[in-house]
This record gives sequence, structure tokens and C-alpha cells, in this order.
Amino acid sequence: MSDLNTQLRATGTSQLVATDHLLNAHVDAVQPQLPEGDLWVFGYGSLMWRPGFDYVEAVDGRIYGYHRALCVSSWVHRGTPDNPGLVLGLDRGGSCSGKLFRISSENKQRVAEYLYDREMPTMIYFARIINVHIKDGRCVQALTFIVDSQHQQYVTEKCPEQLAYTVANARGMNGASSDYLLSTLEHLRLDGIHDSRLEAVAALL
Repeated sequence: MSDLNTQLRATGTSQLVATDHLLNAHVDAVQPQLPEGDLWVFGYGSLMWRPGFDYVEAVDGRIYGYHRALCVSSWVHRGTPDNPGLVLGLDRGGSCSGKLFRISSENKQRVAEYLYDREMPTMIYFARIINVHIKDGRCVQALTFIVDSQHQQYVTEKCPEQLAYTVANARGMNGASSDYLLSTLEHLRLDGIHDSRLEAVAALL
């Protein structure tokens, strides 16, 4: 288990990035061109059950080419610099079921800026407009956040045993990393979503 912990501890040297500096540093990554009209937002983690913004419609959606993964080290909210935890990101490969929110055109810029502040205190995520498929056959373009695999917070480890060890032994200012995972799975189940990768990690806690 030490290899993963060593990798995670190394991320503790990262610095939080002020929003104005972040926007100037990587404008295309942080502020993609928003579609005309209403804005759809795709949530795959806590955004699904705690969006934090007003919306006019919420439906189930699925994306292809990315999957939900414990691939982001956390040394503040669910861990510390000496003992980082793990939180979710959208990683390449597979598919992911989540929640789509439609925001009115009048409110979309305000919501987008809120999401940039919430999701990107560091550059671990890229804001992207991607295709999301709805059960009724529609395919819409939606704003979401994809992990940057070149960022030092990105965790390449996929072994459930090592991920479980890290999750079980980390705690940050918002609580234990294990609580984060178990709460995520509880909410996903309530939405009728089975995530075999996360379930495999949770079964080892």
C-alpha cells in the first residue's frame, strides 16, 4: 500500500489557485464556449444530489468515453498533506450514468461561474462541453468536469485493495474519505445507479 500513499503525499505540495489567476492561466479549459440557449450540466458525484443552483429540469443521463473513478487525491476535505484521501473524477474509458440539470439561459453564466469556483480550486479538472444521452433518445451538450491526468493530484492506481486502504485511513476537514465513498454509493443506489468499481472498493473497507 505504500506506493499509493507515497504518490498521494507528494501531491500535498500543490497550491490552491485563486480563481482570477486560474481563469487567466487556462481560459479555454476553464471557460469553454457555452451553448446557446439553456445550459445543461452533467453531474456524476455530489453535484447529483447537492447541485447548489436553481434549475428548471433534472433528468438521468449517460456519457460515453469516461467513467466515475476515485482518481483525485484530497489533502484538505477528505485527507491531509501527510495522509491524503480520495475523491471522484471523470476518468477516460467506459461510460458513466449521472444527472443532467437544465439551467435557464438567463441564469446559465451565473451557474457556470459558481461551478468553476466549486469544482476548480486547483487545475485538477478541465471544464468541458460533452455529449450526454438521455433515456428518451435525446442527445444534449452539457457542461461537466473531467480529470486532468497530467495533474499531480491525479491518481493512476486502479487496484481496489490499494484504493480501499487509502480511503479507509484518511480523514480531512469534511470528514473521513470512507464516509465520502459510502455516502456517494448510497446516493447512487437511490438513483438506481450501480457503480461496480466503487462497490468493489467499498466492499473492502
